[in-house]
Amino acid sequence: PLPRYCTVSGVPVPQLLSKERIEAIVSRTKLAGGEIVDLLRTGSAFYSPAAASIEMAESYLRDRKRMLPCAAYLEGEYGISGYFMGVPVIIGSGGVEKVIELDLTAQEKQALRNSFEHVRELVDASGI
Repeated sequence: PLPRYCTVSGVPVPQLLSKERIEAIVSRTKLAGGEIVDLLRTGSAFYSPAAASIEMAESYLRDRKRMLPCAAYLEGEYGISGYFMGVPVIIGSGGVEKVIELDLTAQEKQALRNSFEHVRELVDASGI
């Protein structure tokens, strides 16, 4: 997560919340899928993916050109090629029309690299 790129009514979240509060929210968010599954008892965490899918489909069908988080195939963006990664993209009638490359700090770049290495290990292990 990149809290410094998150806003509430246009105001950056770090201006609204303390660093400690943001860290607590990020930590809880990482576990939210499991929490939802536990609360539902049957089924799984499908509400958020369904809402995200509707946003993506609407942007595609109505050529809204919305910036949304999406698993997109990277071709050199963020220094990664040949893999799908969750990144911000513009979705319009052409599908993923552009991958948005955010200006990342050294720490954020390392976190992305760590995430990518994990993805690569999973893909390699799957034999795909």
